[in-house]
Amino acid sequence: MVPFREIVLKVHSRCDLACDHCYVYEHVDQSWRTRPKAITDEAVSWTARRLAEHAKTHALPSVTVILHGGEPLLAGPARLRRVCEELTAALAPLPTRLDLRVHTNGLQLSPRYLDLFDEFGVRVGISLDGDRAANDRHRRFADGRSSHPLVLRAVQLLHEERYRHLDLGLLCTVDTENDPVAVYDALLELAPPRIDFLLPHATWEQPPARPDGSPTAYADWLLTVFDRWDGQGRPVPVRLFDSVLSTLGGGPALTESLGLAPTDLVVVETDGALEQVDSLKSAYEGAAATGFDVRRHALDEVAAHPGVRARQLGLAGVSGTCRRCPLVRSCGGGLYTHRYAAAGGFDHPSVYCADLTALIQGVEDRTAARGAPAALAGPAALAAEQLELTRMVLAELHSALDGRGGPQWAEAWRRAGEAERDSAALDEALAHPYARGWLLDRFEAPG
Repeated sequence: MVPFREIVLKVHSRCDLACDHCYVYEHVDQSWRTRPKAITDEAVSWTARRLAEHAKTHALPSVTVILHGGEPLLAGPARLRRVCEELTAALAPLPTRLDLRVHTNGLQLSPRYLDLFDEFGVRVGISLDGDRAANDRHRRFADGRSSHPLVLRAVQLLHEERYRHLDLGLLCTVDTENDPVAVYDALLELAPPRIDFLLPHATWEQPPARPDGSPTAYADWLLTVFDRWDGQGRPVPVRLFDSVLSTLGGGPALTESLGLAPTDLVVVETDGALEQVDSLKSAYEGAAATGFDVRRHALDEVAAHPGVRARQLGLAGVSGTCRRCPLVRSCGGGLYTHRYAAAGGFDHPSVYCADLTALIQGVEDRTAARGAPAALAGPAALAAEQLELTRMVLAELHSALDGRGGPQWAEAWRRAGEAERDSAALDEALAHPYARGWLLDRFEAPG
């Protein structure tokens, strides 16, 4: 069993925007309608208790709690203070470090919230889809008004000297109808500590929008951003790109949407229900449900749930098609939610499969030469590297013989030493195409 190291705590289940791409309100699972608007005091207390219990059982060095929604700031400063106090107090007796975060649209952000967050070390991530034109494509008020000026105000407030240490960065949902360069430039202009590009949640039942019909529209959009970011010397971390680069180099994925690392996240709803990753609400009604809640069940019970375990199987947990794909260790089959189809459930490649393939291969093609050894840069460099390798084999063979090569070898070694004074002569001999093969054969019978 993989313990949970991250809890998404739904402190408010409503929102002050009417974003038409929101998976909570606009997709098939409408369970938000039956839940309390704000998290109950009882649910907060039980969540803190369950988290401390889990951290102690598994000796976790740290746990992350993300205050989420809906829009979490609608819970108000008093309720958010209670959440922070209870979580902090529950973990205080343990060596486990508490990493508190909040993901917000920024509309309600003000000094009273940021002073509270500063007190408890709550770091702030803000959702923004780019410049005004891009952001207003989806992130509007219910009456159609733009939210962009208010979000910019929130970012500027967060960047004041007294609050800047709380800044987690910007989260941007990709829309291929937006200009990728304009979006990236608008985000970069705000000097965030990190940018995170997110694919809009979609399934095989409700595929992503592709206005131009291209099967790689999202990859093309992202690679345009990558080229600009890379050409500028990568001035800010971009989690999606950094994750692809990490996995291509044999390292870990840095985001749940890529790689084969097991999930270690659980969601607590405002009524205390314990659920799987929130994006599953895009698949079907009840897809995220476990039947557990914080009052009656320990987090270990949720970790043993079949739905959670399915996302902890690594390579064995992806479809047969994905297991046969050479990119699977970078792609990881894509986000679990994006694999869903009514027939076969989640046993499919991602609905973004073509995009992920093009993105990973595109990044690899653009960066492979920089990561390759100098010997592979051209024929001359390769020949020089091969010659150096042959010289090393010659020295190793002489050491292995240790005087057992007889008079002929002794004479050959003496002459090699003389030729070494004229390195070009020795190099010419060792560069013969059969030289290294002959030396390696001598290792087979060093006497």
